[in-house]
Amino acid sequence: MDLGLEGRVAVVTGASRGIGLAVVEAFAAEGMQVVAGARHSSEGLDALVRGGNVRLVQADLAEVEGAGRLIAAVGDRIDVLVNNVGSAPARPGGFLSVTDEQWQETMNLNLFTAVRVTREVLPLMLARGSGSIVNVCSVNAVYPDPGVIDYCAAKAALANFSKGVSKEVGGHGIRVNTVSPGPVETDLWLAGGGIAAAVSQATGMAPEEVAAQAAGLAVTGRFSKPAEVADVVLVLASDRTGNVTGSDITVDGGFVTTW
Repeated sequence: MDLGLEGRVAVVTGASRGIGLAVVEAFAAEGMQVVAGARHSSEGLDALVRGGNVRLVQADLAEVEGAGRLIAAVGDRIDVLVNNVGSAPARPGGFLSVTDEQWQETMNLNLFTAVRVTREVLPLMLARGSGSIVNVCSVNAVYPDPGVIDYCAAKAALANFSKGVSKEVGGHGIRVNTVSPGPVETDLWLAGGGIAAAVSQATGMAPEEVAAQAAGLAVTGRFSKPAEVADVVLVLASDRTGNVTGSDITVDGGFVTTW
């Protein structure tokens, strides 16, 4: 299937690893010009930059000025924006263990980064009369979990924000959608400081057991792969989904069993 994305300009945040890196790779394979926003590069991202149509812009989007610095470095054309920056710190102590500062950090990284980057990008898309924004949300927007309670609330807010913006700009040729993964094979879950390790430390279970237990909640019995999430983002970025806006696509292997 020809998605018609060749030559278009995309911005991907949180682009150095995990889902963000997989999205950059998928876009580059379609011949897009990709601006990868990240605090630091990675071996995988460096390899894509060497390929020629990916450019790294280092910016800390947790800082208020970060969004402006990133978008100013892109130029006056942006066809696709993927807001992927996020973090899900494990809270094994539950709600009462989460401080105001931790709430603010989680809301900033999972919600306000997307708000600020979208605010910078929308005028460019409105001027062109077209664009696609894909926000990487989470099943936790509708699947509250006290073990990541602040993350769940932030992703619920991101989903609501995305729907609201989609209603405002849909008549101007701009589509806004969300993709909501369940557990994914990324550092967020599986790295030394990831969710599985944090739960392991709190419960005494081995990290592998924690991950296996989480995977078992999906009807497919496994985590999703970053490339599987990226493929959904790819389709939503294209005109093949030209009348899809305000929608959320779940990639969770049946993790959430209600609808």
